[in-house]
Amino acid sequence: MTRAAPAYWLMKSEPFKYSWDDLVAEGEGTWDGVRNYQARNNLAAMQVGDEAFFYHSREGLEIVGICTISVAGISDPTDETGKWAAVKVKPKEKLARPVTLAAIKAEPRLAEMQLIKQSRLSVCGVTAEEWNIIRTMAEG
Repeated sequence: MTRAAPAYWLMKSEPFKYSWDDLVAEGEGTWDGVRNYQARNNLAAMQVGDEAFFYHSREGLEIVGICTISVAGISDPTDETGKWAAVKVKPKEKLARPVTLAAIKAEPRLAEMQLIKQSRLSVCGVTAEEWNIIRTMAEG
């Protein structure tokens, strides 16, 4: 069964390991190394064309760009057991203004966002409403 509209996601990366600029320089990157079952399930649910916020964790704590899922449903190449998922992503756009975690927490309409409720989750679902609010916040 196919979805009528793309789903939205948020993907966290520590910028000293893999930053937005690294993805832009590569042109396409593999989102691998995820070792959390819920995050794995989110990766497995992604489809080509879905969009994801690129979030810098640990340093910056902000959404800096939007990437598009270019290849879905692949096995994590860093996993010898074959039980972990991965996707390939391509940069779509750098946000005009990064949206900080503090700004997200200060926005009451985002209080139920998975990023807030499950702060340790590295790959989160984002509702269409949350997506639109954050896009507006990024316009400044």
